[in-house]
Amino acid sequence: MTILLSFAAKPIRHCSAKGYGKGVTTEHYFSEDPQAPLRTTTLSLTLRGHSVTMQSASGTFSPGHLDTGTAVLLKYAPAAPETGNFLDLGCGWGPLTLALALESPGAHIWGVDVNDRALEITRGNAANARAANITCARPGDVPPDVAFDLIWSNPPIRVGKQELHALLSAWLPRLSPTGEAWLVVAKKLGADSLQEWINRGEAGEFIASRWETSRGYRVIRVVRQQS
Repeated sequence: MTILLSFAAKPIRHCSAKGYGKGVTTEHYFSEDPQAPLRTTTLSLTLRGHSVTMQSASGTFSPGHLDTGTAVLLKYAPAAPETGNFLDLGCGWGPLTLALALESPGAHIWGVDVNDRALEITRGNAANARAANITCARPGDVPPDVAFDLIWSNPPIRVGKQELHALLSAWLPRLSPTGEAWLVVAKKLGADSLQEWINRGEAGEFIASRWETSRGYRVIRVVRQQS
């Protein structure tokens, strides 16, 4: 099975994971149009002090529960600015998107994903929370002139290193001059090597620093190099 990813500037093709027999296909949460039957789960969550009821869905990242990486980022990322353009890159069913929207009602939050089902569920969660400052969009539908004052992301590590690097190379340069990106990555899935890759300048002139380590995850802060 071949899956088309379009987080980066150019479409990226990602093949099914190893271990599946010839002719057997699998569907990932980063599929554009999940074919698995829709099954929703209602979750009661507290996002940065805000009590919310959200839906998660099959065919999206972490269906049925708030994943550990996202929980770590929610706990340790500093308070968001009151205003600006914010990006949740790879929003899934929207916990980071909604947390940003509720914390900073004066900001415009972009929840971006390649997965149409994830976008639909996030829109519903935003409507249920009466968060009118959220726009859910595919990567190619975000206007190219929008610069982001804040990026939060639990990036799709399992797309593979090449695809992940292309993803970050496309979106980190869209930080505003004083913008910050906050990434959460599992240590065992290459958090330290990703930080080193950013610091080598592979995605542009950025500095990545380790902010916190918790429950097997690193929280990484990324800012532009200052001349």
